Amino acid sequence: MGHSHDHSQDHSHDGHAHGHGHGHSHAPADFGRAFAIGIVLNSLFVGVEAVYGYISGSMALVADAGHNLSDVLALLLAWGASIAAKRPPSARYTYGFKSSTILAAIANAFLLAIAIGAILFETVNRIMEPAPVEGMTMVIVAGIGIAINTGTALLFLKGRHDDLNIRGAFLHMAADALVSVGVVVAGLAIMSTGQLWIDPVTSLVIVAVIAWGTWGLAKDSIKLGLLAVPEGISETAVRTYFSDLDGVTAVHDLHIWPMSTTETALTVHLVMPAGHPGDGFLREVAHDLEHHHRIGHATIQVEIERGDCAAGC
Repeated sequence: MGHSHDHSQDHSHDGHAHGHGHGHSHAPADFGRAFAIGIVLNSLFVGVEAVYGYISGSMALVADAGHNLSDVLALLLAWGASIAAKRPPSARYTYGFKSSTILAAIANAFLLAIAIGAILFETVNRIMEPAPVEGMTMVIVAGIGIAINTGTALLFLKGRHDDLNIRGAFLHMAADALVSVGVVVAGLAIMSTGQLWIDPVTSLVIVAVIAWGTWGLAKDSIKLGLLAVPEGISETAVRTYFSDLDGVTAVHDLHIWPMSTTETALTVHLVMPAGHPGDGFLREVAHDLEHHHRIGHATIQVEIERGDCAAGC
């Protein structure tokens, strides 16, 4: 259950009031067990897939093993960031380490980009110099991958809409399951036709799938890193909400930014000529922002008249 805390100070000598609302209904859920299970299963599978990919001569298996290794690192980063985000604030880090989840998302996109480059390099070499492939080994190992990746993806199913970190983990695992399906199809095709080019071409398709997911993760995480208004929150809707409040004649210096991949902060100046409406007003505004706009940390400054911002608001 979410809750809000509001503190206000009425400065009658300068006509300013400051209200602070802190809501926590969107704090990150605890996915520690899911991360641990996902990391152990995928680490074991990476070893199996890499060994049998090498033995069978399948570049598609080796490519998938490389991607799964990057997923293990991604899960480790996301798990570490989710733990760090729960550390309490300090005199130096007054927001705590909440933004570490944003840094982890950016780092994960970077790791995936490196993996794409390495897989692409090896795949091109395989296209230039085709080698025998054991289709049955591809089918069996990739079949195990379908089970492991699907199971891991389901662990993150519930939190994928609320946290970029969790969404990244879910998408990685779901994409891996689909990629493993592709490897199974390639193995069966090689067994029935004997065409060696099917393996590297499948590897290229895998690279394309990874690149598509990486682009989306990189784009969203960099937006958060640049303090853009988070997806799902409309600056226009929030500004309209403030403008429509009783007694508000102007809204300025509105800023909305992500504190982490799950929490959003806001600061705003409201011009209210009748004066500060009281703590009840601030509590109601904090409640509305949290429950209707997903903004849990709000700081509101009430002004009797619009000040000269050139001299400092």
